Amino acid sequence: VELDEITSAREEAEKSSAGGLSKKQLEAYSDAVVYKIDVPANRYDLLCVEGLSRALRIFLGEMDPPNYEMTGDPVFTMTVQKSNTDQIRPFVVCAVLRDITFNQERYNSFIDLQDQLHRNLCRQRTLVAIGTHDLDAIKGPFSYDARDPKDIKFVPLTPVDKGEFVSSDLLKFYETEPEAKHLKPYVGIIKDSPVYPVILDSNETVLSLPPIINGDHSKITLDTKNVFIECTATDLTKANIVLDTVVTMFSEYCAKPYSVEPVTVQYEDASGAIVNSYVSPALSTRTEKAKVEFCNSLIGINLSAEEMRNLCNKVQLGPAELLENDTILQITVPPTRSDILHPVDIAEDIGIAYGYNNIRKRVPTTSTVGGEFGLNQFGDLLREEIGRAGYIEVLTHGLCSIHDNFTALRRPVTAAVSLSNPANVEYQVIRTTLLPGLLKTLQHNKSASFTSGFKLFEISDVVLPDDKHVVTDTIVGARNSRRLCAVYAGPTSGFEIIHGLVDRIMTLSEVAPDPEYAGTDLQASGEGKYRVSRAGWVYKIQALDTETDPNGQTYFPGRAAAILLTTPEAPDEPKQIGTFGILHPEVLGNFDIMYPSSCVELDMEALM
Repeated sequence: VELDEITSAREEAEKSSAGGLSKKQLEAYSDAVVYKIDVPANRYDLLCVEGLSRALRIFLGEMDPPNYEMTGDPVFTMTVQKSNTDQIRPFVVCAVLRDITFNQERYNSFIDLQDQLHRNLCRQRTLVAIGTHDLDAIKGPFSYDARDPKDIKFVPLTPVDKGEFVSSDLLKFYETEPEAKHLKPYVGIIKDSPVYPVILDSNETVLSLPPIINGDHSKITLDTKNVFIECTATDLTKANIVLDTVVTMFSEYCAKPYSVEPVTVQYEDASGAIVNSYVSPALSTRTEKAKVEFCNSLIGINLSAEEMRNLCNKVQLGPAELLENDTILQITVPPTRSDILHPVDIAEDIGIAYGYNNIRKRVPTTSTVGGEFGLNQFGDLLREEIGRAGYIEVLTHGLCSIHDNFTALRRPVTAAVSLSNPANVEYQVIRTTLLPGLLKTLQHNKSASFTSGFKLFEISDVVLPDDKHVVTDTIVGARNSRRLCAVYAGPTSGFEIIHGLVDRIMTLSEVAPDPEYAGTDLQASGEGKYRVSRAGWVYKIQALDTETDPNGQTYFPGRAAAILLTTPEAPDEPKQIGTFGILHPEVLGNFDIMYPSSCVELDMEALM
């Protein structure tokens, strides 16, 4: 953790009001010291004061790490109607906290932890939703089902004193009423589903409508002694982490501290047969190993194996043991530390326990000279020159729709790296060409003057599927390719303008034109004396066959060209590194562009 600020309620009120509050109004706020602490996003056990204070006390040696345990065999059963819940929210895990004692501070912290988890790990309740109930007000066994919204009727916690609601009407109320605005963001999670998830007890009393609201019948109060906790989820792993976090934090207030009563969860199919069963909470404890030498090297310190073992015990990674002649550190990961996944995480916690401020700065034992990556340097130099030619650089989004990337360009839909769960239709695939971004920029700048022509360019990466591309001995299935794309739109097509840009780029890249393409012998004319070019690097322009080339349909027939490059490695095999030409009217119409346009797109890496 990191101390962000030391302040008070009065100081915060004064800051937020920007001097708008009088001295008398400020006196109404407390001047008690408040510590603002930054908590790492993956430390869910530090999201409440119970976990934070426990971690500090263990670190200071004032208490031993607690041993979380289950109290015997499960008493209650949660039966899941699998065929129904699979349609919307398939998983549930449960637990019981017996003989718990609440006061106002503990109750507030209990509610606050649930809110923090909902915002963080639960991703605004889309992955997991927590429900807590007074066990003495309900009767087991319990069931989890998904039913028609009109068949679910209950009295919710919100609104107060407005009686029973049908679930579909309740969601409409949450969408429109100011008093329920805090629940409005969650309505869309289940609103359009034909069935809504529901937790019930043996009397068919509705306990909750996850992930929206709990029922008033089983609400928690300061007098509650036994708490039934259920977590419905679309991700079972996340659900187990959430439930483990809640019960480990608040089981310290039970009559038998750090004890949890398990619940059996069983899944029934449509015929009533049990197809799956498990006991929750998981309270998973496991061991992980890391080399002592690896930890010292990664952190930049020189600790003995015994010192590392003691530090691990201070950060709740104990009991830690030393193996193989004290060269291997084996730690125990408790249910509260789901963030430990790799030896790097162990080294990080050792570094935190040691204290980053205590790590002595040293001059590296090896001398290295940094330098700009060649491809990036080449791109920066081209940006300057193309900018001087009157083109405006843009930076467009790397994700686009399948329609923009292929169909709108009159290209066949081919393989592309796609997102499995895109936020919307605009983010379906990673672009394989820079052209859609430039055309959409023209589309959104129709109010600008095109009288003298509108010039745009972008130098950026596209991502291409590639089953042979290897990174660190791993085939990733895709590779980045640096591209240059430029567009001209104006009163005329501007083909000759784009053609001139192509020649200028090749000159700057020290690639000479083929004598036949240039139309004259450069040496005889004297121009060759002043041209800097690499030996064996030659380019030429030839007509593009718009019928056979994969990108040919993007251009107007007979008004497109291919850029062919010959290198010393393959002097007899010219390689096509790009195309340019006048854009087809249908392409312009797809992007709602009112002026004739020309473009060029080429592979920069081929020029290196």
